[in-house]
Amino acid sequence: MPVTRIASVAASATPPLSAAPTASATSAVSAAALASLASGAPPTLADVARLAGVSAATASRVLTGSAHVQPETRVRVEQAIAQLRYVRNRASRAARPQQAGSIALVVGEENVKVFADPFFARILLSFGRELAEVDLQLVLLTLQTSRDYRMVARYLRSRHVDGAFFVSMHLGSGFDLADLGIPVVLCGRPLSGGDGISYVDADNIEGAKKAVNYLLSAGRTSVATIAGPPDMAPGIDRLLGYRKAMTAAGMHDPGMIAYGDYTRRAGEHALRRLIDHRPRLDAVFAASDLMAVGALDALGRLGRRVPEDVAVLGFDDLPLSQYTKPRLSTVRQPVDAMAAQMVREMLALVDDPGRGPRRMVLETELVLRDSA
Repeated sequence: MPVTRIASVAASATPPLSAAPTASATSAVSAAALASLASGAPPTLADVARLAGVSAATASRVLTGSAHVQPETRVRVEQAIAQLRYVRNRASRAARPQQAGSIALVVGEENVKVFADPFFARILLSFGRELAEVDLQLVLLTLQTSRDYRMVARYLRSRHVDGAFFVSMHLGSGFDLADLGIPVVLCGRPLSGGDGISYVDADNIEGAKKAVNYLLSAGRTSVATIAGPPDMAPGIDRLLGYRKAMTAAGMHDPGMIAYGDYTRRAGEHALRRLIDHRPRLDAVFAASDLMAVGALDALGRLGRRVPEDVAVLGFDDLPLSQYTKPRLSTVRQPVDAMAAQMVREMLALVDDPGRGPRRMVLETELVLRDSA
């Protein structure tokens, strides 16, 4: 169970606080926050943040006494606390001898993949920036063997961290998330056993449909897909989006589907298998940018021109997609926004462990460059 403690991002890297809201904006958020008082419900940290016109993370920083808050912002938050008569829920924390001051990021992949896939570097950076605002550290836990799953579960139950984010989890992981005894937020919808767990996801189904519908509207008549792992929610959902678009167009050919593990090598091998079975294919939708890059490699070696002979479209919008030849068209999933929302949800759960789960699905965007 490799454990990496990642220090919070330096203060200089922390995005500047937003400017004070306008009078009209202030009155709007004030009305929304004060509505909770009229309903008789106790005010929450989110209510305080709305009334003060700041993010929940900034409001939490004020409550924890962080030095990285502008004086005028601190005054607004303190005034909102007084106006709402907000009292932080600490009942559940009384049983803890102290807070750990850190949040775990549990990644259901081996070390080699975590450090080779740019997606993980991007989400690590996003989490680090968000947690820096509340003076929390990020502890990276990777899962390579079944023994690691047992060790990670024991580590989390021992309260070494205040909560845990779970990313890139596979079906049958064996984790009883609800039994860990700490707040948990998932990146992506759970495949099983997640009824009481908060999660933030990208709209993978619609994103895949957008990609395939674009290829069809551009006149492509033989569209294949390199799908992700069938034991992961993104792999399942992106394949479902492909199938929905193809079925709606009156096209259904199981021979146009190959599978990969989101790596560049898997994309190259999958493309070669597809070409062997369907040599006249003229478009490929890959369920990750790395697999799309692998497909570009294979097409180049086969002498197929992109996009003239075969269009290629990926999913993620990683930075590398702007530097491939040709530049990769892709579906952008909002990684930074997902991480920010997950951190907000985690802070809310740490503040009020009895709070019910929240689920959010964020929109994706089709980004067209040169490969399709």
